[in-house]
Amino acid sequence: MKLNIEPYTLNLRTTFRIAHGVSDQRHNVFASLEHDGLRGYGEGAAVAYHGETQAGIIEYLQNLSGLLDEDPALIEDILSRLPPGSRAARAAFDFALHDLWGQMLGQPLYRLLGLNPQRIPLTSYTIGMDEPHVMAERARECGYPIIKIKLGSEEDEAAVAAIRAATPARLRVDANAGWSRQQAAGLIPRLAQYDLEFVEQPLPVGDVDGLRWLRQELKAGGVEVPIFADENVKSARDVAAHAGAVDGVVIKLMKTGGIREGVRAIATARSLDMQVMLGCMVESSLGVTAAAHLASLCDFVDLDGPLLIANDPFQGVQYEGARLVLPSGTGLGVSRREPPPT
Repeated sequence: MKLNIEPYTLNLRTTFRIAHGVSDQRHNVFASLEHDGLRGYGEGAAVAYHGETQAGIIEYLQNLSGLLDEDPALIEDILSRLPPGSRAARAAFDFALHDLWGQMLGQPLYRLLGLNPQRIPLTSYTIGMDEPHVMAERARECGYPIIKIKLGSEEDEAAVAAIRAATPARLRVDANAGWSRQQAAGLIPRLAQYDLEFVEQPLPVGDVDGLRWLRQELKAGGVEVPIFADENVKSARDVAAHAGAVDGVVIKLMKTGGIREGVRAIATARSLDMQVMLGCMVESSLGVTAAAHLASLCDFVDLDGPLLIANDPFQGVQYEGARLVLPSGTGLGVSRREPPPT
């Protein structure tokens, strides 16, 4: 196999604000594996709050030359020998390997995994933090039936109230680890009146005991809003550590390090009676299409990354409103746009 590495800057359609910070661009890395005239594609998303950088992803991939002489069909063997390090880089390599495998066998990845793309849940659309009236207008204009609201400011309740007044959509909120235990315990009961599906990552990263305490406090107060862990959860082992502490987990392939560990993490959650939402970072259609092949395994989907990007260089999963339609091609089914958007 031959590995190609390409740094790429994704330009966002609007400034994206979450509790972690503000961005107008994301600096990702595309990888491709060539074998017998076929090319498999992968993407690594450099998310700063996960300790990832574009340079770090590139450096990791450059050190994988020892694995390139392997038979690409031996996916489990190859991935088991990946060194520790950048999960985003491992995801990029994993995606490319699965894409190549599907092309070699002449089948879409979802079919090789025995999955039915007709069972993919509708995706949500994310509204970044801003002034409440601006967030409400974006929610109204997007027209999506499911809205995910980024929170973590002093105007959280006002933002949710404004969006609820602007749309009848199902609402989910994501604090991105932006609240303390006491803030969450006080705020979530007030937000519950706006008919929330669930709350993502209300507490700081790593506070599993706090999540367990918060869940018990809410239930004791008669508040039935489910709590999901996101930033806390990377691997199947992390999922298991949250048993009894949360109602569900958010699986992202950039956190798991790719498709193989993503499948394990989902199966672990299922075995522990936890719900699963499949999410993404700010990724192009390449990374999101890879995730979408697993989406029928999940209860909820938040795969709107390509909708946030102005210069997506790939074609893959299509959006019919909130419905995801997987491409019909082999492997991941993605293709490069020529020329790429500017």
